[in-house]
Amino acid sequence: MAPLKVAVVGVGGIAHTHMPGWQASPDAEVVAGADISAKALEAWGQKYGVSHTTTDYKELLANPDIDIIDICTPNMHHAPIAIAALEAGKHVICEKPLAPTPGEIRKMIAARDKSGKKLMTAQHFRFAGVSQAMKKEIEAGALGEVYHARSWMLRRNAFIPTAGFIKKELSGGGPCIDIGVHVLDLTLWLMGHPKPVSVTGVARNELMKKPGSFSVWHPGTVPAEMDVEDFASGFVRFENGATLVIEVSWALHHDTMGEDMQVWLYGQDGGANWPKAEFLSTNYDTRQLYNRQLKVTRDQLEPHAQECVEFAKAVANDLPSPVPAEQSLYVMSILDGIYRSQREGREVKVDL
Repeated sequence: MAPLKVAVVGVGGIAHTHMPGWQASPDAEVVAGADISAKALEAWGQKYGVSHTTTDYKELLANPDIDIIDICTPNMHHAPIAIAALEAGKHVICEKPLAPTPGEIRKMIAARDKSGKKLMTAQHFRFAGVSQAMKKEIEAGALGEVYHARSWMLRRNAFIPTAGFIKKELSGGGPCIDIGVHVLDLTLWLMGHPKPVSVTGVARNELMKKPGSFSVWHPGTVPAEMDVEDFASGFVRFENGATLVIEVSWALHHDTMGEDMQVWLYGQDGGANWPKAEFLSTNYDTRQLYNRQLKVTRDQLEPHAQECVEFAKAVANDLPSPVPAEQSLYVMSILDGIYRSQREGREVKVDL
């Protein structure tokens, strides 16, 4: 069978991490790209040998030869482009967050169901070798029933101070949506996706509005037009009785050079830490405490690339989406709950 033909919409930034995956896939090839920046398009096309480029993504949707649309645009454009692509009969892989609000994700799910095509959120941490190895251990019963989890993704003055991240009209939010979506998706996936029922949360800007606030990733100071939070945290209750504490920040006074991302899972039979791939258990008869660490083989492909390989495989072989939109609805409903809890000053029900 001929390789599936892929078109990338939004060729700057994160799109470059997808390209090695499309190049490595035996099931797909990138044949076109779209971006509002003609300069970015020209550079991307020359780098990857793609001659079909356009500043109007709708031209790609009208092309009957294109099978897959890879959406790498700012967050607020995800839903409109994905829905239009599905309605045009294309399969869609879309960068995280799938959409900034639960309501938009529901519309994407409806468009997917009507089209009969596949829709996947690009949650790359799931595709790291350590994540895959830990998931297998957990599914084999290493933890028993997980009743609590802690997860955080904390940065110390490490963020991208461009409009697509710091202006709510483009991003939908700050680190809660930008990086919270990563650690929350990974945590829920490892927990087996219990159904969330309520959230208590805060989302505030304590540091990035200070005079002279800066990012170690970019020169200069934080632009004055920033209108999103720099810190968020939440306490989540699930239908099965489990609970979760989540913390995210771009600028916290936290002891890390760059980023500290961890997931702790606590079950009746054991605990586990990601990314250490460490499992903890107790023998109550002998009063012994045990720690064991998985030996994980090195990833053949960087996870951003591997997710593209897996999506192409799913489309080519009519397999389920590797990251179903329903799971992303859980993620975004919790993050949306944090924002609503901050506004209302109380615990809120999760909107599913």
